[in-house]
Amino acid sequence: MAVDLLLGLQWGDEGKGKIVDVLTSKYDIIARFQGGPNAGHTLVFNDKKYVLHTIPSGIFHDNKINLIGNGVVIDPVILNKEIEKIKNEVSNISESLFISRKAHLILPTHRLIDAASEKSKGKNKIGSTLKGIGPTYMDKTGRNGFRIGDLENDNWQNKYKELSKKHQQLISFYNVELNFCLAELDNEFFEAIKELRKIKFVDSEDFLYKYQEENKSILAEGAQGSLLDIDFGTYPFVTSSNTTAAGACTGLGVSPNSIKDVFGIFKAYTTRVGSGPFPTELFDNYGERMSKVGQEFGATTGRPRRCGWLDLVALKYACRINGVTKLMMMKTDVLSGFDKILVCTKYKYKGEIINNLPYDLSDETLEPIYEEFKGWSENLRNLRNSDMLPENLNNYINFLEKKLNIPIVIVSVGPDRKETLFR
Repeated sequence: MAVDLLLGLQWGDEGKGKIVDVLTSKYDIIARFQGGPNAGHTLVFNDKKYVLHTIPSGIFHDNKINLIGNGVVIDPVILNKEIEKIKNEVSNISESLFISRKAHLILPTHRLIDAASEKSKGKNKIGSTLKGIGPTYMDKTGRNGFRIGDLENDNWQNKYKELSKKHQQLISFYNVELNFCLAELDNEFFEAIKELRKIKFVDSEDFLYKYQEENKSILAEGAQGSLLDIDFGTYPFVTSSNTTAAGACTGLGVSPNSIKDVFGIFKAYTTRVGSGPFPTELFDNYGERMSKVGQEFGATTGRPRRCGWLDLVALKYACRINGVTKLMMMKTDVLSGFDKILVCTKYKYKGEIINNLPYDLSDETLEPIYEEFKGWSENLRNLRNSDMLPENLNNYINFLEKKLNIPIVIVSVGPDRKETLFR
């Protein structure tokens, strides 16, 4: 059976976790394909809020397989804490959660390298979550990585110590002051490994292929957003993995021709955490209201998110490079009560009008060009049918569908599962 793919189309925090949770009932397997504990997928149901960083968002559903793919980097300490927080809701984690042997492990020294590197940049910092993601992927591409499968070898601690020693030399190179006790970090890591080994390790590419042969349905879950892709995002203010559709193939071992639907998630407006270009960012009352009503704080870092109008140029770009077949618009309820809604449809760049993303999105000459729409005042959170959406909101949705030439099949009007309208 074909693999469906779900990913974010902006700078992350689009609401992927909620939608995976909503869609999980239709699938047998939920497979996370990239990123690490820098992700924060928020799920709300039964008046409770859960934030997942590494575990796939289908974990709360019975009789579902949840796979952490080879493209994911795993911090065993964070993963164990994550399991501890949800164990009362998920009684069979050891039976429903699987990890690819080819997934790379985040060592404590990876986090220290991350912190030292970011500190050394001063004002030019890129806004790292300091989770050790980048250094782990660097070791992966540098062929120095420590993988899940290595834990099955008797001498894995020797490999750990050798890599840790290399990292310590690199940390000293940055010549910055860090406060840490490596012995304590090592002990914490070793204890976490004991718990990690209770989870089943698999060869994920073969694992998924067999399920495909059995006609099982698979949903591939991405992390972060397309505009943070290492190749196609706003470099260098990006993450260290491929967050676009191509990352599902390399991060799970599924073939490109097995991908069927690509579900693209976007907010009705735009947000960004940390540094980097943001053409439609607002510094007025509209931006302040988006932040307050939308509770725009990073699920992983707690940092406030920058807010702005929807950037249709960037969204169209993300749809194109991902081959999006269906769209899902999130946090629509946040815009209720706005007297007007603006959408960036073009840029003015170096004296010209363009409708594509330029190489340097931070160029000071770039200005967004907006189209204006009437807002809506209705409270959307009590709606349970898309036929009840206000006329002005429907006009907004219809405009986006026409410009993107892709149907918007879900409109989210609140954080809870039940606040999800299908069109």
